[in-house]
Amino acid sequence: MVEELVTAGVALASVGAAYAACAARVVKQYERGVVFRLGRLRSTVRGPGFTMIVPFVDRLQKVNMQIVTMPVPAQEGITRDNVTVRVDAVVYFKVTSPAEAIVRVEDYRFAVSQMAQTSLRSIIGKSELDDLLSDREKLNQGLELMIDSPAVEWGVTIDRVEIKDVSLPETMKRSMARQAEADRERRARVINADAELQASKKLAEAAKEMSEQPAALQLRLLQTVVAVAAEKNSTLVLPFPVELLRFLEKAQQSTPSAVPPVPAVAPEPVREQLPAQGAP
Repeated sequence: MVEELVTAGVALASVGAAYAACAARVVKQYERGVVFRLGRLRSTVRGPGFTMIVPFVDRLQKVNMQIVTMPVPAQEGITRDNVTVRVDAVVYFKVTSPAEAIVRVEDYRFAVSQMAQTSLRSIIGKSELDDLLSDREKLNQGLELMIDSPAVEWGVTIDRVEIKDVSLPETMKRSMARQAEADRERRARVINADAELQASKKLAEAAKEMSEQPAALQLRLLQTVVAVAAEKNSTLVLPFPVELLRFLEKAQQSTPSAVPPVPAVAPEPVREQLPAQGAP
C-alpha cells in the first residue's frame, strides 16, 4: 500500500512538474506577451518577468517593443523635372500596441517595409532633383507622415525616416559639374568686373585731384619710377606725360626775368657841319 502511494505521489509530482514546465513563460524587459485562449485574444497584455499560461489552451506570442531599424531598398523613379534617380532610405519604428500589431496585420515588419517603399516612390515623383539633393529634411518629414498614417492603425509608430543616398546617372553628374563650373566662372567674371568698376571710379577721382594740383602728377611719376627701379631692370623707359610738360611750360611763363630789359635808345641824327660862306 505504501509503495502504491509513493508511486502515485511520484507520478503526480511528475505531472505537476510537466504542467509547470509547459505553463511557465519568461517575458524579457523589452518584450510584451499577447495571450490567445482558444483563439480569442485576452485583454491583458503580459508584462516583463515570469508568467503562467494554461498549457494546450493558451498561446503566448511575444512582441518586441524596441525601436527597429529597417533599411528601405533603393527605389528608382522619375522626379518632377524628368530626371531618373535611385533613392534609398532608413525607417525607424517601434510597436506601441502589441495586441493591434498582432491582430490587425499579418506581419507588421513586412507591412511597414512595403509602405516605406511605395511612399518613397511617391515622394520621388512629387519632388524635384534640387529638393532631393538640398532639402532632405522637408522630404524626410513628408515621408514620415505618409508612412505613419496607415501604421498607426497597426499599433506601430514611425519614429524617424531618413533618405540615405541619392544616385544620379553619369550623364547628369557631368552636366551638373559643367553647370557648377560655369556658375563659378560667371561669379568670377562678375567679381572682376566689379573690381574694374571700383578701380575706374577711384582712378577718375585721382585724375580729378591731379588735374587741380599738377605737382601731384610729378610726385606720382617719381613714385612710379622708384617702384619700377626696385625690380632691378636693366632698361628703364620713363615716359613724360603731356600734363607734366604743360606744367613746366606754365611755370616758365610765370617766372620773372632776373635782369631787367634795357630800354632801346633811338640814335641821334648825324648833323653835317657846312663851311661858312666867304671863307677861302
